[in-house]
Amino acid sequence: MKTILAVAGVVIKELYRRKDFYVLFIVTMLICLIMASVRIFNDDKIIRYLKELCLLLVWVSSLVIAITTTARQIPAERENRTLLPLLAKPVTRTQLLLGKFLGCWLACGIALVCFYLFFGALAASREHQWPLLNYFQAASLHWFMLGIVIAMVLLGSLVFAAPSSNSTICFVVVGGILLLGRHLDSVALTLPEPVRSVFLIIYYSIPHLEFFDVRDLIIHDWPLIHWGYYGLALIYGIGYMVVFLTGASLVFRRQSVN
Repeated sequence: MKTILAVAGVVIKELYRRKDFYVLFIVTMLICLIMASVRIFNDDKIIRYLKELCLLLVWVSSLVIAITTTARQIPAERENRTLLPLLAKPVTRTQLLLGKFLGCWLACGIALVCFYLFFGALAASREHQWPLLNYFQAASLHWFMLGIVIAMVLLGSLVFAAPSSNSTICFVVVGGILLLGRHLDSVALTLPEPVRSVFLIIYYSIPHLEFFDVRDLIIHDWPLIHWGYYGLALIYGIGYMVVFLTGASLVFRRQSVN
């Protein structure tokens, strides 16, 4: 466990030495501040609309950080010729993968805390309330969704040749799941066989990231999700993380270090 935490610590330090997070955070902050300064912000409907736009920026920024950071982890080690010396130490390939995953996931968690604290403070200054449990459920489900994405991208970094191609494919896949994933079963019912079966297999196989999108809890001040369903969503997320990390471990074991 110490080895995994040591690798994770290096990943976290690497992320916060780069400018990606700072640029995205500053851009998101500026856009949110500009929208919050609009005079019609006190209108309830306008407030909800602006909160939706701000949270959309937070989601897009977090996905950019998660995918781009994870996609370059293993390829960067190979390019810098540090992978072989790293594995020559008492570090197994599985420990290296778990350390990279944990580091990226924790780094994204820290970024999410910054994003949600800023957004929450901005919204509270206008609405004079801060439903902490709503923010907790939304942010934690968001974080577990990023965990699935990070595990998937880590697997992709071992399958695809370049970080750019891996990032592009993962952006397309994640965007497709978030926008279209929930509708695949309805589309499948309108199609003839065997296309219907193919669509249904895809529908039941993909990780439904939209389950973790509960921004409406904050936007519309909806009641809390039942804690039982909340726990099931976390278990669902952990299950897909395990699947992708297991696949990445099996692929990595069969690859040559060089």
